[in-house]
Amino acid sequence: MTAPLLSVKDLVVTYGSRKNAVQAVAGVSFEVMEGETLGLVGESGCGKSTTGRAILQLERASSGSVEFDGEELTGLTRGEMRTRRRKLQMLFQDPISSLNPRRKIKNIVAEPLIIWGEADEAKRETLVNEMLLEVGIDPALAGDRYPREFSGGQCQRISIARSLVANPKLLVCDEMVSALDVSVQAQIINLLTDLKKKHNLTLLFIAHDLAVVKNVSDRVAVMYLGRLCELGPSDDLYAHPLHPYTEALLSAAVVPDPDVQLSHTTLEGEPPSPINPPSGCRFRTRCPSAQTRCAEEVPELREVRPGHQVACHFPLSTTHVAIGESPNAQ
Repeated sequence: MTAPLLSVKDLVVTYGSRKNAVQAVAGVSFEVMEGETLGLVGESGCGKSTTGRAILQLERASSGSVEFDGEELTGLTRGEMRTRRRKLQMLFQDPISSLNPRRKIKNIVAEPLIIWGEADEAKRETLVNEMLLEVGIDPALAGDRYPREFSGGQCQRISIARSLVANPKLLVCDEMVSALDVSVQAQIINLLTDLKKKHNLTLLFIAHDLAVVKNVSDRVAVMYLGRLCELGPSDDLYAHPLHPYTEALLSAAVVPDPDVQLSHTTLEGEPPSPINPPSGCRFRTRCPSAQTRCAEEVPELREVRPGHQVACHFPLSTTHVAIGESPNAQ
């Protein structure tokens, strides 16, 4: 069996002091195979971005393991991790603020090559020009300009060029299209899909837009209050969710089709405080199916259908309609 490119096991990230500690990530485990796209979804504040940053060691894990390409990353020093980041790159939510406003575009894209020892200036210039052209930016027109002279979509293209010029294996996309217009989102997603095939990239795609995640992901992981509650193949998870929270997320999605009839699941109450999360299942205080066992025992991810895991003592068994699919479709 092929080993995963990325293996995350029992990852925990805690902020604050002991009295007011917030466990932003509470024992997350998953694997990503080489060439795969894993989508990570959940509501704001659930720990998605922290998980992505902890994988790249931008946030240090309190405990757990992050193994990339057969090497454990959590025990590396800052200097050692710096050399490994050539193979792990990240795209951030705000493309404009992620670029240095005082540097020209050609220098921004060339910076990774300088950091990692590509001393030949002529070769650097060639690589930068080639990568800018790949993302749809004319280096002759854009090279001597500054980030403030470009739109958000153009800046995200430049950010992609900066990340890929280092020839990485894994790309962590942290809400990379959420700040863009819908039409621009589609362009960036299509570009990323093409580049993934060309450069044999592996993606961890973090987002809250369910439709976008479904279109780009091979598998999807659903996160709630620091823990994974469901993980499975994209089509299967969207068509037949097993966790009540996943069902609620899917039912809240807007479908641009008046003929689609979806049942809506309304969650009662407010999300609990991450400083004092509920015992047992963290979703139980809002779950319509919660029972005594849910308060006493933490549910672990277990396989219910082939390749489809859920962290729920009483997973759903009814058939649901997928987003964008007519209930009468055969």
